[in-house]
Amino acid sequence: MSNTALLVIDFQYGLIDMEPRATRGAETLATLNQLIDHARNCGHRVVFIQHVADDLPRGSVEWQLHPGLHRQPGDPVIEKTACDSFLDTSLRQYLDSEEIENLWVGGYASDFCVDTTVRRAASLGYAVTVVADAHTCKNRPHASGETLVAHLNWLWTNMDVPGNPIRVLPLTALQDGDDEA
Repeated sequence: MSNTALLVIDFQYGLIDMEPRATRGAETLATLNQLIDHARNCGHRVVFIQHVADDLPRGSVEWQLHPGLHRQPGDPVIEKTACDSFLDTSLRQYLDSEEIENLWVGGYASDFCVDTTVRRAASLGYAVTVVADAHTCKNRPHASGETLVAHLNWLWTNMDVPGNPIRVLPLTALQDGDDEA
């Protein structure tokens, strides 16, 4: 196995397919599945992060990871209750136990859980690659989902993390061999 893992954050049925629907939900699912397949072909681990909240109660239809995801038995699923996938979860322990140093990141919501996890992972020293076309969110009162995704891709590319810049690449760049962090 490699020292890279793909984090698929909060791509849950209620967040993607229930009203209000996520921006580019079907397209993001297709891209995530291509990314998942590519990660597996590269020997990378695939880790699913699953949010639990009042509107996503454990065991509910809304809480379920999206049924269209290319999951396999034995894929780790790590539950969280905050935007930060590391806060009060076993994620860091899992990554450390597997000697993971590089993270590919995609999922939902670009402006909350993906953003917070990307920033935290970089500050913890993981080499982070955000897959630019493999994350999404919903329209917000002040900006469309498309605008937010584009803004965050720009922000992460330009964020100062001394000695550990965050990479933002489209799936095609990873598939074309730029898969080393």
